[in-house]
Amino acid sequence: MRTALFPEGFVWGVSTSAFQIEGGTDLDGRGPSIWDAFAGGGYGDPACDHYLRHAEDVRLMQDLGIAAYRFSVSWPRVLPEGHGRVNGPGLDFYDRLVDELLEAGIAPYATLYHWDLPQALQDAGGWTARDTAHHFAEYAGVLYDRIGDRVDTWFTLNEPWVAAFLGHASGVHAPGLRSAADAFVGAHHMLLAHGLGLEALRARGAARAGIVLNLSPVLTPAQLGDMSTDVPAEDAEAAARIDTLHNRQFLEPVLRGRYPAELLPLIERTAGLGHIHDGDLDLIGRPVDLLGVNYYTPIAVQAQPSAAADPAFPGSEGVLFSSVPTAVTAMGWPIMPNGLSLVLRRLTEDYPETELMITENGADFEDVVTGDGIHDVDRISFVEEHLRALRTSIDEGARVRGYLLWSLLDCVEWADGYRRKFGIVHVDFATQRRLLKDSALWYRDVIKRNGLGAERPKRPTLETVAARAGASRATVSRVVNGDARVRPDVRAAVLRAVQELGYVPNAAARSLVTRRTDSVALVLSVPRHGGEALTSAVVQYVTSVLEGAGKQITLMLADTAESHRRIIRHVEARQVDGVVLVPPDGPDTLTERLARTGVPVVLLGKPVIASLVPHVDVDNAGGARTATRHLLDRGRRRIGIVCGPTDLVAVQDRLNGHLAALHEDGLRPAIALAGLDGASGAAAARELLSGGQDLDAVFATSDELAIGVMEAAREKGLRVPEDLAVVGFGDIHAASCTTPPLTTVRVPTADQALALARLLLSRLDGRHTSPVVLPTRLVVRATT
Repeated sequence: MRTALFPEGFVWGVSTSAFQIEGGTDLDGRGPSIWDAFAGGGYGDPACDHYLRHAEDVRLMQDLGIAAYRFSVSWPRVLPEGHGRVNGPGLDFYDRLVDELLEAGIAPYATLYHWDLPQALQDAGGWTARDTAHHFAEYAGVLYDRIGDRVDTWFTLNEPWVAAFLGHASGVHAPGLRSAADAFVGAHHMLLAHGLGLEALRARGAARAGIVLNLSPVLTPAQLGDMSTDVPAEDAEAAARIDTLHNRQFLEPVLRGRYPAELLPLIERTAGLGHIHDGDLDLIGRPVDLLGVNYYTPIAVQAQPSAAADPAFPGSEGVLFSSVPTAVTAMGWPIMPNGLSLVLRRLTEDYPETELMITENGADFEDVVTGDGIHDVDRISFVEEHLRALRTSIDEGARVRGYLLWSLLDCVEWADGYRRKFGIVHVDFATQRRLLKDSALWYRDVIKRNGLGAERPKRPTLETVAARAGASRATVSRVVNGDARVRPDVRAAVLRAVQELGYVPNAAARSLVTRRTDSVALVLSVPRHGGEALTSAVVQYVTSVLEGAGKQITLMLADTAESHRRIIRHVEARQVDGVVLVPPDGPDTLTERLARTGVPVVLLGKPVIASLVPHVDVDNAGGARTATRHLLDRGRRRIGIVCGPTDLVAVQDRLNGHLAALHEDGLRPAIALAGLDGASGAAAARELLSGGQDLDAVFATSDELAIGVMEAAREKGLRVPEDLAVVGFGDIHAASCTTPPLTTVRVPTADQALALARLLLSRLDGRHTSPVVLPTRLVVRATT
């Protein structure tokens, strides 16, 4: 691993926000914020008690060599009603904080708004009221007049997309509204507040001012693996639309003084344009000195005509938000360091004169407090990989002047409360004791050398635990794997060593004490007809996600009665914490037997008894209905179906979806039953085509059967699609290679695999789980 040093003068720092760390929500005249109202009184207390312990936290930063501290100011602490009356004690707090930072040699970077709007302003309309933007400018002036002589870097807003669309459209953040119109109006007024706030700061002599945006590359699933891949036009349009809603809606007004042309019709249709006044965009688009970039994870989308709009993305009808096939953080956010490079490359190409700073980047992982510290190797790896991506971007010309890690402290993670851990400093919320994690010590070394060293931090190994416990490696392995034959005193010594070293996976120490093995069985039933790609995806992605979460994977084949008995014994003996099961195509008794063991099980595909175990399935009925509707919309009225074995639940659902579409148009079905392979599909099609019904289309419940239908059609001298349109289901590789290429229903292979892994993780965490049903997508080719 090569050394990666950063340019001279590169700024290293950390970021926090007021509501997440300060506490003291009812101290010294602070007024309530929308988050106090949204989450309930006392939710933000004590947080990290930073309001009373800020001097201790400044000393921590000084010890770590932090050069810059980006904090946010609590608007209701300074102006309890949002405007007018100034709260002197609130201003005094930030006055003291800035002085302490400067005395410690740390540059203060102030963010004016990090989502904690005074509730008094919300009562008057909040961000949907234009006056709020003008009150923000007043607030900016009040704060600058007090600390502007010592703060030279200012950010107006933090992540207005989150505040506008998660707060006003999906309602998962404060103020908890669910109105797409309010979200667009609020977003504009936040941008107006930025422009007015910037004007107020500049009028008073601010040296450097800008805004912080959360930016993500928006990619199609194909691009996740290869950026050079050709993307279907409909997928490219879906990605461009989400990019406009998430990124360009804020980038272009701030950096170009205009909204994207594609966005205005959507805003007008949803909220009208009356809230956008003449001159607003000139004000919003005045030059910034610095653009703050918050990057955590990419967004993956593809076209899906039947998909409803995501509430957080008004106007996203027909767009499927897809899973990213990679390891994830504890919050389930995909880890893709290259996404930071893509964001910075785009900014460098589109806005080359703009100076940038990474104002947030970090990850939530489950930490284990051990006798000699918190060994958060996963967090170190996350930050290191993103820093390497950042260094590459700087080499490519990105004008990035610094990196501010999120976050200094474990804190209140908004609606997720206290269970999420982004900090490099652990906070015991009961005692408020601070404890440096390994990531803090590692970051201190990065700052000292101004870059990354050649060596990666090493995880404790079985050998390390064995040496600490005075036991053999084999004995440690037996203890870790739950072998009851180890002597109690030896087991105690090994467990003590595990606790002291924080043996990886990170959750191991806690898991052993609670008799968890951190092992998961991946049970495959073979053969799974035509499902090779899906089985391969399950093995690849389930393994990747679960191993990323610290789980060991045991692959087990369920192909004989004896193998079934062996699997049941293994699970009943609690040698695994959970099971991912890919059942056979035909009759299945293993699912029911595993469900009775009491060990969490998740299943690929809907079982006969849908409530038996949590499962991941695709919308078979909806896909078949869409396929049949497609034929009807093209004037085909005499439609037959070649139906696979009806003892398969998926086939039953596809048949029902087909029948429902015919029923809507008052048509009667023509059904021929088949097996699973193309030969049986051809035989069933011959039966249909010889039945005197003069069919002009056939829907088959699988691509294999559809290929058989095309063979029977050729035998009968029928042209496809002129005489007979054909649609399949599954989009196997051969579907695009038939002559002519087969129209079919595509199922999200990777998404099923990823959903399985995440569903099991939810079950292992004790969370309530419901079946996951993923949408399908019609792929129109020449056979229709």
